[in-house]
Amino acid sequence: MAVDAVGGGGGADGRRADPALADFPDRAPGTRRWCFADQLGPHFLDGPDQPVLLVESRAVFARRRFHRQKAHLVLSALRHRAAELGDQAELHQVGTYGEALDRVGEPLSVCAPTSWGSRDLVLRRPGVQVLAARGFVTTQGEFAGWAAGRGRRRLLMEDFYRDSRRRHGVLMNGAEPVGGRWNLDTENREPPPADGRIGVPEPWWPEEDEIDAEVRADLDRWEAEGLASFVGDDGPRLFPVTRAEALHRLEDFLEHRLGAFGPHEDAMLAGDRWLAHSLLSPALNLGLLDPLEVVVATERSARDRAAAGDLLPLNSVEGFVRQVMGWRDYIWHMYWHLGRDFRNRNFLAARAAVPDWLAGLDDAAVDAACLSDVLGDLRRDGWVHHIPRLMVLGNYALQRGIDPSAMTDWFHESFGDGYEWVMVANVVGMSQHADGGVLATKPYAAGGAYIDRMSDYCGGCRYDPRKRLGEDACPYTAGYWAFLDRTQDRLAGNHRMRRPLQGLDRLADLEAVVEQERDRGTTAP
Repeated sequence: MAVDAVGGGGGADGRRADPALADFPDRAPGTRRWCFADQLGPHFLDGPDQPVLLVESRAVFARRRFHRQKAHLVLSALRHRAAELGDQAELHQVGTYGEALDRVGEPLSVCAPTSWGSRDLVLRRPGVQVLAARGFVTTQGEFAGWAAGRGRRRLLMEDFYRDSRRRHGVLMNGAEPVGGRWNLDTENREPPPADGRIGVPEPWWPEEDEIDAEVRADLDRWEAEGLASFVGDDGPRLFPVTRAEALHRLEDFLEHRLGAFGPHEDAMLAGDRWLAHSLLSPALNLGLLDPLEVVVATERSARDRAAAGDLLPLNSVEGFVRQVMGWRDYIWHMYWHLGRDFRNRNFLAARAAVPDWLAGLDDAAVDAACLSDVLGDLRRDGWVHHIPRLMVLGNYALQRGIDPSAMTDWFHESFGDGYEWVMVANVVGMSQHADGGVLATKPYAAGGAYIDRMSDYCGGCRYDPRKRLGEDACPYTAGYWAFLDRTQDRLAGNHRMRRPLQGLDRLADLEAVVEQERDRGTTAP
């Protein structure tokens, strides 16, 4: 999963997903602007003096069991924005959005929100003018035009990314990509360094203030009064909640970490959970930064440093740009394009419930070093980078047949940068292959050998990544073969799975492995 994080267009059957998606006007400068808690940057306003409505709805936190740090992040960002705007903004702290809207005695405008449910809310509310969505590089109308021009061809992220780079002139020399190649991903799959050090300084961290203290007190009170329930550890806050903090983190990344980002972006280290990642996805998904400004700043930084004789590796620059304007935008647009029911797809008939130890982020219950470490990081920080999400957490759920819709909710609730639009296509399509191959041509299932190659977890683990049978059999290695056995009928028509499925015939102990993994089920490994 990319900068974790997602217009209009057709549904999966070619029909328009919603007749309003591509038809919203762009501006309404004379109205009070209702900004949701993920629309907190200045690019969601039509002018610096436009009046603003901000709504803090307790019902949002009552409906779901969010990570404690995610709840803190959202509320702190919303309240900081209100404090910045002063008399220009009204902040309503209420039970529901409806309560706040009933109090407002003037017409409102709102940039189209980021989920089906929130769009339904604003579209049916009298007196609210809905504008085109903002906060993404490609507009919904542009994506609709691109998708329509594809005809019967698949809507591939790589093709979308190239089209976007051409349109915005990013990392281009005329009509050709800088360096002569569009995609340098093959250079960004190196395992972690043998000494366990990436060689970059610690990321810049924000400092909490009195608003954070007020948020923490309110969350404590809500939990004590039974108004909300949270999972994960409390603070300190690690991610930006103001535009100034977000710009500081961007500058810190570009100056100190971007050069080392690319080669090891898929690596995992038990002693370094940040590596050279930007940690910008929460700020982007709160709307504190415009992704196009991030891309422009990245390219400018690379060119300025090259002019000064400090040449940044192109694979690092291109890899980061691809995350921001490629994958993030693509996931957003596919969320709308694939329609409301996409999250309910279940091609592999995965029905298991999310186990309690996973739902509760109970890393102490887990013996498998990789899964325990990643769960511990998530419990503590509300964040891990894209490979632990995909190849540790997602891979486990895929192998164990956990319901993809339930996993989508779990990712949404457990990650500080997780939103409905982020997680539906990422989890249902990319991670759990529940769409049967619409987003990814094969399941992202892998045994312990992948984790052993891309991390330092396996050396001290009680499980052996080379073993699939016995008390020390790696849950991922054994789980991989049990997964193939369980899903072989559904995957038989996938040409990319032909060789892995043929491998089942070479396993003399397959029956014993399948029985072993059936007994293990979703018990904490």
